[in-house]
Amino acid sequence: MKHPSRHLLSALFTALTLVLGLTACIATPDSAGAGDTIKIGTLRGQPHLYAPYFMQRFAPAGTTYEIVLFENSPDIKNALASGAVDFGVLGAPSMLAGSAAGQDVRIVASAANGGSAFVGKPEIATPNDLRGKKIGFPPGSSQEIVLKLTLRAHGLDPATDVQLVNLAYSDMANAYKSGQIDAFLSAETAPSIVKQLGAHSIVSPYDTPIGGVNIVFGTRGALIEQDRDRVQQTVRSFVQAIEFMKGDHQAWVDGLVDTFGLDRAIVETATGNVWLRWELDDEYRGRVGALAEQMLAFDQLSEAPDMTKVFDTGFLASAGVGR
Repeated sequence: MKHPSRHLLSALFTALTLVLGLTACIATPDSAGAGDTIKIGTLRGQPHLYAPYFMQRFAPAGTTYEIVLFENSPDIKNALASGAVDFGVLGAPSMLAGSAAGQDVRIVASAANGGSAFVGKPEIATPNDLRGKKIGFPPGSSQEIVLKLTLRAHGLDPATDVQLVNLAYSDMANAYKSGQIDAFLSAETAPSIVKQLGAHSIVSPYDTPIGGVNIVFGTRGALIEQDRDRVQQTVRSFVQAIEFMKGDHQAWVDGLVDTFGLDRAIVETATGNVWLRWELDDEYRGRVGALAEQMLAFDQLSEAPDMTKVFDTGFLASAGVGR
């Protein structure tokens, strides 16, 4: 019997290593270019994290924004802290967790409010009908905090009155379709997908002290210290991308459909549940602070982050929107 040659085995091993390396993040094929390349992490297929795809329109001459796709916000946060990416569009809870753990991460802009929904089977008419039901949620997310706060507000103990099921964002809709869960509180586009199958909104997820706070734009402190001009230019491009999306909803929808092959009707519904923004005003920072307090109360954080180190608001004043 012939055995594979050493060269063949080496080639196979190298190929396998490359494939495994791509499972954590995937750079878009149009990201190659000369000059300054800035890596921006975001999540696949979520409408409230799509702004990086429009940033190249507003890039300074010689700058390329390379989009790197991840499966969840904690991975983006860790990539920011390690320097694997330069900026990220990700969930606020991940940045709070990173800051509390001493990681070198900073929020330099907001990105989107909303993008969440609490949906369930048609027979679940009120929150009280959730008693004894299986409810899906993405662990470590703003949706987890909002779910537990919402249940408590309606007299339900999250630990005893319902069955909470940890699920990834990408598994939520299929878990509902298969009957694994009766309801879920998660991010778009999963709620819009199951609404086409008869699911409905049970209660608003935005009626807590956190409000609609969800997605932010972040970087690391070392990059701010090393090259403030580079950070300033990137924040400006991000803000201009957000403003462009707010002004051209159809381009936003078309982009999601073309980039990820999503169903247009689902995208139309999902984007209607997202409020794009970039400001870091006092009210917004207060709601992020309330999120940090609830994360601590629900044991998502072992200690409170120093909120004076969470934000760097100085880049927004010179973002140059409309100029």
